[in-house]
Amino acid sequence: MDPKKFFGELKRRNVYRAAVAYGVVAWFLTQLTTQVFPFFEIPNSAIRFVVIALGVGFPIAMCLSWLYELTPEGIVRSEDLDPATAGKIRRVTGRILDFVIIGVLLLVIAMLIYERRPFRTSAGESIPEKSIAILPFENRSEDKANAYFADGIQDEILTRLSKIADLKVISRTSTQHYKSAPENLREIASQLGVAHIVEGSVQKSGDAVRVNVQLIKAANDSHLWADTFDRKLTDIFSVESEVAKAIADQLRAKLTGQEARVIAATPTDSVDAYDAYLRGLAYTLKPATTAANLLGAQKYLREAVRLDPKFALSWALLSYVDAVGYITTVLQPTVALREETRKAAETALTLQPNLGEAVLAEGYYYYACLKDYDTAVRYFGQARQFLPNSSQIPESLAYVARRRGQWDRSELYFNEAERLDPRNTNLLSQHALSYTHLRRFPEALQKLDQVLNITPNDPDVLVIKAGIAQAEGDLPRASALLASLHPAASDTPALETQVYQALLERRPAPIIPRLKEILATPDPALGYINGELRFWLGWVQEAGGDHAAAQETWRQARSELESFLKEQPENHLLIEDLALTNMGLREKAAAFKLIERAMSVIPIEKDAILGPQPIEILARVAAQAGEPERAIVALQKLLSIPYAGPLAEEIVPLTPALLRLDPMFDPLRNDPRFQKLLAGK
Repeated sequence: MDPKKFFGELKRRNVYRAAVAYGVVAWFLTQLTTQVFPFFEIPNSAIRFVVIALGVGFPIAMCLSWLYELTPEGIVRSEDLDPATAGKIRRVTGRILDFVIIGVLLLVIAMLIYERRPFRTSAGESIPEKSIAILPFENRSEDKANAYFADGIQDEILTRLSKIADLKVISRTSTQHYKSAPENLREIASQLGVAHIVEGSVQKSGDAVRVNVQLIKAANDSHLWADTFDRKLTDIFSVESEVAKAIADQLRAKLTGQEARVIAATPTDSVDAYDAYLRGLAYTLKPATTAANLLGAQKYLREAVRLDPKFALSWALLSYVDAVGYITTVLQPTVALREETRKAAETALTLQPNLGEAVLAEGYYYYACLKDYDTAVRYFGQARQFLPNSSQIPESLAYVARRRGQWDRSELYFNEAERLDPRNTNLLSQHALSYTHLRRFPEALQKLDQVLNITPNDPDVLVIKAGIAQAEGDLPRASALLASLHPAASDTPALETQVYQALLERRPAPIIPRLKEILATPDPALGYINGELRFWLGWVQEAGGDHAAAQETWRQARSELESFLKEQPENHLLIEDLALTNMGLREKAAAFKLIERAMSVIPIEKDAILGPQPIEILARVAAQAGEPERAIVALQKLLSIPYAGPLAEEIVPLTPALLRLDPMFDPLRNDPRFQKLLAGK
């Protein structure tokens, strides 16, 4: 056969045009099925069938285009055409095919332009294409108690993806406020600053698990990939690895060898240990850092490492939970708790030296328990290479810089953390607290309003806003913010802020029955906090004129507080409570001695936030003890520096407005130097 004549015949019979038309139509159908089928939960096998069918159909279509012609009378064999009219018919057929090709190509071009147009956040910032957020997985198990399992699977997939440096992965703390399958994906993606969203569901029944996952391009709500995995519990890690790998492939993320190994890693061989870990993890994923949540996490994480002593990831998370409880005193900051924090971090790091979570936990131990900031920063820096998308690292660095009094640097770290975790309410609240410590109250309120946009009427935020109102001398606004709150003893900041409000308003009587009711059946889990609440009760009793009752309450408070001092020798808050209680009992020497002890435990040179707290206690004790000189000198220093106040919500520093209102400073009212402080001079 003459090749020249053969190819000429292909052209004459419009086979070339038919091939191009088939190609563009096949591509369009492939794109259509990959986006539409997942929406109706049609399995990936159907998409593969369509692609294979289109591939097999190509040579068949080419044979048919050679053998048959499209005419006004229908499809006829090429050999049956009248030679006189065949050329005209083929020209008409060619034009039809041209129109088909052009039409489909225009659709393809429009689709490509739409998909690749710049996608921006609500703030107008450009969003990187390789960015992703994983929304909460729906728990489809009949047993609703299995919600922890769905949360855990979502978090583990997210954690694996977040260790890929070529991706931008939003932390779970920013996505947990959304529904599992919301309708407004484009808006959510804009709020989170990502181009892609992952939705999923988990169904657990006995030892069988079904996981559904789909990857969605937010700009046009198109489904890029979806799959269903049916596994036994013993094989659940393969699902997490396969999903993470598939998503990374879809986003064309470049993986290093180390990242590929991390994605495929199996953290434990024990199903029971992993289940306990997921239960503990679920407590850490709750928004509030409460004693109940930390104790719940401790319980299950300790069980996980008991079942598998080589479970490094669980050791690391246990250490982190302990460290958070220690530094915030949400857990009783005992020597035993500090020792468990150290042991857990070191065990995790020994088991897996390259585990990012273990490196981070070691750094957090040095920061939270030892205040060894140089060592902590070194570990945080090492953790970055293993956790490139972790908002915890810049957040932790922000805390360290803040403790060092490096406020501008802390601000930069907070901003970096918020880019990775833009809707993390705890992170936003901590950023607001930095502004509060600096007495930059308008900026603090702006941050707090961001939190309220995510979690309306958040009681913790309302307490902080009330504290700011008190610091600004706006007691009616503070009262309105506190009116809707009915805190239990475990919600100490809210309760004590309400008590402080009563004292500032000089109306202590209404709060006394509430404190007596709470202290009638004290919660043992609160530890020294019960003694702290007794100090407050004594203060309002004294302010109400019942001196005898106040003395009895303070004696009981001192006894309770002293019983915890041996186990918590470095708990400066406990020491400060004892100093104030001894002041109430007119034990002047004991009070000043305790203040000196608090200053040695937390020197201002070591902690710019909490270090000034003993100085405020000194000012209060000195004012009540008839030593105005010491009180004034302390107040002059306090008003010139940022810090977190030791009373109530332990947030707001002293301000001239608070000095005008606080009854503890009444003995200084006639001192000209104090009056000068009230004028802000």
